[in-house]
Amino acid sequence: MQYEWDENKRVANLERHKIDFTDADDFEWDTAIETIDDRYDYGEGRWVTIGFINKELHVMVYTIRGNKIRIISLRKANRRESKYYEEKQ
Repeated sequence: MQYEWDENKRVANLERHKIDFTDADDFEWDTAIETIDDRYDYGEGRWVTIGFINKELHVMVYTIRGNKIRIISLRKANRRESKYYEEKQ
């Protein structure tokens, strides 16, 4: 997978969640669960994906731009998201 992001957003995400967008290189897509985020009209499709990075469950929010995944947010999954992931496996 090829990733891209806004550098200011990456820095803000790192400060807030202590996770760098570059960690997405280790995201385990094979066991991930994807849902479409349709709560709002974002002007483009937005996905919320729960999956593992280094044996810890994470949530990646992203959109597709061309042939790249544009990361919007990356953080550790909360209890509700972890439970949802386990129920869907």
